[in-house]
Amino acid sequence: MNSPNGFSQKTINLESRTFSLKIVKFDNGYFVSVTEGSDKLGSMVASLAIGPTPITTTIIPSKSESIFLKLTAERISTRMKGIAIVSTFIQKELEPDTAKGIMTEIMEIIQN
Repeated sequence: MNSPNGFSQKTINLESRTFSLKIVKFDNGYFVSVTEGSDKLGSMVASLAIGPTPITTTIIPSKSESIFLKLTAERISTRMKGIAIVSTFIQKELEPDTAKGIMTEIMEIIQN
């Protein structure tokens, strides 16, 4: 799960789907990858929390998960007052409970 070099990896099963979470911690932020199936970079969002509201931009647009990407990046950047880059490569649209479960797992890893 966690390693001394700031890299964390976890596989989670939610609603008969398997997701791989890979998180790299830096002094000023995180890179988070959520994949379903093969490990690929996918849609990508970056968020920077420097004031009361994070600044978020889309790097690679998403066909279906733009809200999940944006919320995840903003929550991470706000929590640590830094930069969060989040990438997702998934097979089909996330159900609300699945998205919530993934977000919960990511935040647990980041808080440790």
